[in-house]
Amino acid sequence: MFETVLSRVRFQRPGQSRPATRPDRVIADKGYSTRAIRVHLRRRGIRATIPERRDQRDNRARRGQAGGRPPAFDPVIYKHRNVVERCSNRLKQFRAIATRYDKTALSYQAMIDLATLTLWL
Repeated sequence: MFETVLSRVRFQRPGQSRPATRPDRVIADKGYSTRAIRVHLRRRGIRATIPERRDQRDNRARRGQAGGRPPAFDPVIYKHRNVVERCSNRLKQFRAIATRYDKTALSYQAMIDLATLTLWL
């Protein structure tokens, strides 16, 4: 699902009319620390700030030089991830979003839009 979600990202660039579809960086938690995700991001030229899981780190150390070098990780940039986490927590205060009452993706997206507008106002 990571590639599907990333393909739907759109954001406005300053001074240009067409929205951008490729972010400069992805900040994610350890659940997204997989080889497939890192390869996909590298192929698209997107920098990743994803902490490595302990089992991955131990396996790499066990293999010695054949394990390769660890992926780059910037703890200062990773601290910015809390903005998204706080937004998710605020949205989950709405019961319909937290329990996923809506049957279709369209109605669920509409509820998220409505909750976002309510929080913004």
